[in-house]
Amino acid sequence: MDIRKYAEQKPFTTKDGSTVRSLLDFSNAAVQKQSLAEATLPFGGETERHYHKVSEELYYLLEGTGLMEVDGEEREVGPGDAILIPPGAWHQIKAVDALRFLCCCAPPYQHDDTYFE
Repeated sequence: MDIRKYAEQKPFTTKDGSTVRSLLDFSNAAVQKQSLAEATLPFGGETERHYHKVSEELYYLLEGTGLMEVDGEEREVGPGDAILIPPGAWHQIKAVDALRFLCCCAPPYQHDDTYFE
């Protein structure tokens, strides 16, 4: 059984500019087909617009409000919203208020699968 304590997972900055705390991924568990992380963006922060060739992503908003763009469509998002980001879809999230959200990737997130304009 793999159980990881939140406080023991060190946050890091991803290639897109968000601060992430890996909860379960290749780095800390016997993960094979998905990863789970918590991401945060400060008030006014934003990720760099990017896409993943391989990974499908799910975002689940826990705190704050933001603007989510997926392939040119932009919508306001907030707590309780779940967002699907298909592989190959350009995307970016901007924090209207400080944001905290969960990111699930399948296959697991890898820096090498992040591409920019």
